[in-house]
Order: sequence, then structure tokens, then C-alpha cells
Amino acid sequence: MFNDIGPLELVTLVVLAVLVFGPEKLPKMIQDVTRTIRKIREFSESAKADIREELGPEFKDFEFEDLNPKTFIRKQLDNDELGLKEIRNGFDLKKEMAEVTDAVHSRDTDSSASSSSSSSGSSGGSIDMTKKPEKTDPDERPPFDADAT
Repeated sequence: MFNDIGPLELVTLVVLAVLVFGPEKLPKMIQDVTRTIRKIREFSESAKADIREELGPEFKDFEFEDLNPKTFIRKQLDNDELGLKEIRNGFDLKKEMAEVTDAVHSRDTDSSASSSSSSSGSSGGSIDMTKKPEKTDPDERPPFDADAT
């Protein structure tokens, strides 16, 4: 609950509490706060128990933590019924990336060879992606597409 509070911050809070409430009233305030936290926890647990009773035996494995989407998805992905672990273990990202880069580089060399041959002849439906756009006049505005904005 208080994992992100460091020792210096904790000492600062204690000193502040002593200054605000005084050394005489501080033990009474701590008791009141702990009693209130206990009552809230008891109320929460009784509400959970009542909900589980109302849901019936079909939902005996129901956990309220599963209502958090991250927890629910993590629990479902860890479930081995779907075979996701086998898929995850069978997928080699480095190998896939190497195949993709090889495909891109080989396609790039093929397209540069075909672009030089297609530029001398008629353009047979292939588009030269390496061609740089023409320089425009600095006073000329770029094209505007009202639907794109």
C-alpha cells in the first residue's frame, strides 16, 4: 500500500503528525485511524461474502480482482487450455525479423533494377518509390485536403 514512501518521507510524516496533533493526542488519533481502517476492511469483506452468496455455487471461483481488465487478461493468457504458451515459445522474434529484413532488402534490390528498366520504357503499373518529390517554389502552398483535417 505504501511501497512508494521512502524513509525520509515517513520521518517527515511522523514529525508533521506530532506537530499538528501534539504528542498527547497522537496515540488516540492512531487508534482511531486503525479502528476505522479495520471497520472498512470488515465491511468490504462482508459485502464480498454477500455478493458471493447471491451469485450462487456457479461462481464459487469468482474473484473480485478479475474485474480489473489487466488481471483478467493476464489470468486468461496464463491459462494453458488455449495453447498460447506453445505458440509464444514457438515464435522466434529474431528469426521473423531477419526474414522480414531479408525480404525487404531483396525486394528493394529487385525494385531498383526494375525501376531503371521501367524508366527507360513505359511504366507498366509499377511505382518508383525511390523517386524524390520535385522541389516546389517557396511561395507555393502545399496541397490542402479538407477531408484529411
